[in-house]
Amino acid sequence: MINSSISILWFRQDLRLIDNPALMEACSKGSVMPIFILDDESAGEWKYGGASRWFLYEALNNLSKQLDHKLSIFQGDAKTIIPKLIKKVGASSVYWNRCYEPWCIKRDAWIKGNLKSEGITVKTFNASLLWEPWEVLKKDGSPYKVFTPFYRKGCLMSQPPRYPHDTPVETHFLSVDDCKDLNTLGLKPRSDWFKKLENFWDASTKGALSRLSIFLDSALRDYREGRNFPSRKCVSFLSPYLRYGLVSPNIVWHAALSENPNNLEDKNLDTFLSELGWREFSYYLLFHFPDLPTTNLQKKFDRFPWRSNAKDFFEKWKWGLTGYPLIDAGMRELYETGYMHNRLRMVVGSFLVKNLLIDWRYGEQWFWDCLVDADLASNSAGWQWIAGCGADAAPYFRIFNPITQSEKFDSEGIYIKQHVPELSGLPSKYIHAPWQAPESILKDSGVELGNNYPYPIVDIKTSRQRALEAFAQTKM
Repeated sequence: MINSSISILWFRQDLRLIDNPALMEACSKGSVMPIFILDDESAGEWKYGGASRWFLYEALNNLSKQLDHKLSIFQGDAKTIIPKLIKKVGASSVYWNRCYEPWCIKRDAWIKGNLKSEGITVKTFNASLLWEPWEVLKKDGSPYKVFTPFYRKGCLMSQPPRYPHDTPVETHFLSVDDCKDLNTLGLKPRSDWFKKLENFWDASTKGALSRLSIFLDSALRDYREGRNFPSRKCVSFLSPYLRYGLVSPNIVWHAALSENPNNLEDKNLDTFLSELGWREFSYYLLFHFPDLPTTNLQKKFDRFPWRSNAKDFFEKWKWGLTGYPLIDAGMRELYETGYMHNRLRMVVGSFLVKNLLIDWRYGEQWFWDCLVDADLASNSAGWQWIAGCGADAAPYFRIFNPITQSEKFDSEGIYIKQHVPELSGLPSKYIHAPWQAPESILKDSGVELGNNYPYPIVDIKTSRQRALEAFAQTKM
């Protein structure tokens, strides 16, 4: 029997109470049953990676507390679970905020169509993006493939992002008894590795708003330049919070604007907002080109001669044992914190696909497993950009030199020493290329090349030339 006063609110990538359009609508209709479904079946190969699962566990735990432990958790195929739950509790309506991954769109369309055919009200909302991907198009109706016109002409010339909603005041939440205990979902890794992550992340809306406040108070004023230096705390660290919806992009956008509402020419503010624009662009590309995670957008790269036997190189790259300190620092930061500074993502990515000639999809998969902010749109768009095969991609011949990048953006080796402690005794003059240091300096610094720190696994100059020769084959 249908109970017209009961609505199901399906939490997905919107694990918050503030600025949650679906929650607002559901609460306005009567009693609400909030649910979450760990749907690895529908996700397939794109189910949450290791670091993501830990962050998701913590986020769900915090959300459940906010809901007075009325969050009902399920595991399995949402196409089966939701109709069964509707029949069990007699719900008359289902509300959710939209997701944009191809597998989500396919699943959600099936659920929506079937529920409507049974007389169930289904309403969906935008809680994850500033602009819907289908609303920002060129004059001829085709999607943008270059960021600047997409953002400057398509986004900024359209309707401005809406203001955030408040948290509903009047709420009556319901739960069911036969749901899953959060601890039975297998989200927490069995190893002690995840304990390192606990030192860096508070996976809650409170943690997100704290990060936002700290950034706006102390880092935004130097963002344009400071974001390039990994040892400076000039980035927001908001990406995992946006990924799981612990904070909305609308909250971030308007909070940033409020810092300098009368000076839209502020270069730091403009640069930060454009980074939110890049996030939008990634989702936009994924929506319009759903093969983005697996297929080169530029088809000429289908002819690229990736190295076929590179397991040893790949393993050394994964674990930060390449012999290039900046590369190794970035890869170790990734594993230790579930995060990597954006400049380092470009540098280590360039090294993998160009100096090592390893297919970008291998790097994408490793990031997917290790990043707490692993996001199908940003991860795949970012790797295609680095590889030169995506939309608005960096030209393939733009090959980041890890030595010059290190000298320019970590001149004193502060970042390197933090993550590669075996080099901490080296003078800054030699920390970017330890093999160039005199033996006496190495000895005094406790560095034994080939023993406690590796020699470079490839020569930068030679590997760069090899990369350009490989790229030439795509033009044939």
